[in-house]
Amino acid sequence: MKNNITFALLISLGMTTAAVAQSLRPNDVNNASLDGLSDRPEEPSTAPDPALVRLQVLLDRAGASPGVIDGFYGANLTKAVRAFEAMHGLSVDGKLDAEVIAKLDQSAPAAASYTISDDDTKDIVREIPNDFADQAKMDSLGYTSVAEKLSERFHMDVDLLKALNPDTQFNAGDEITVVSPGTPREGKVKRIEAHRGDGTVFAYSEDGAIVAAYPATIGSKDNPTPSGEHKVNGVARMPKYTYNPDVNFQQGQNKKLLELPGGPNNPVGTVWIDLSEPTYGIHGTPEPSVIDKVGSHGCIRLANWDAEELAAMVKPGVIVDITD
Repeated sequence: MKNNITFALLISLGMTTAAVAQSLRPNDVNNASLDGLSDRPEEPSTAPDPALVRLQVLLDRAGASPGVIDGFYGANLTKAVRAFEAMHGLSVDGKLDAEVIAKLDQSAPAAASYTISDDDTKDIVREIPNDFADQAKMDSLGYTSVAEKLSERFHMDVDLLKALNPDTQFNAGDEITVVSPGTPREGKVKRIEAHRGDGTVFAYSEDGAIVAAYPATIGSKDNPTPSGEHKVNGVARMPKYTYNPDVNFQQGQNKKLLELPGGPNNPVGTVWIDLSEPTYGIHGTPEPSVIDKVGSHGCIRLANWDAEELAAMVKPGVIVDITD
């Protein structure tokens, strides 16, 4: 399911998976200069830019998530720069100028080696069918490949992972190259703001500082996320998903209540942050590459790793303010 949607999106941009998955060396990323990036034209490309990969990694480490690290220009990268600027008291314009570059911690390499373990190759499912009725029959909506599993662990687009490892079969014992997005942000989040206008979720500490920011899909034109102030009820990890066509939406020909098993390819991903507005929440997704590119059915959708990070910092009662 994930690869089908991603491939369709690439086709709409005039790109194919084969064109994107070109070879990239780890030293290209680690030695890439950020100087001059702001002067490069933000035009569609068929190959990841090593400097953009490095920039995305550095922003992710700083708590300004770019979503999927893929090495391409896009709205989510601009939003990450804007969030970083806001976090550091800089003029917020989304431009990678000298002030932004000077504030980025560039001390650690952006790409590193990783040895695939036996555990990495376990709990892989053959495929995820599109139909919810078929998904409901499965034991788990897990990853469909080791490459998909590792790409999410390291916040990467699977095509970037393959570009860095063109000759790898992703077997246990293989030494591969991954990016290093750093450890998850820690702290206590007092308030969350979800800005529909620019598709960004901000998490604030008690003193009003921005703890983290994430690109997000916040509802859609047909299914807008309810504005106003809400509260976090609680957090469910690896949640099951209850499909109710009378409450949710119509999927295929399914007319009855279905319960889908948990897993990273579950419709709400690996975590559900329940909100006081009935049936609404902040959650993960099986399709991180289309965050803020494809609308949701009303909820706030983040990449799985971003939703997990946020979930670890919230408790019941945290305010969630949804604005335009």
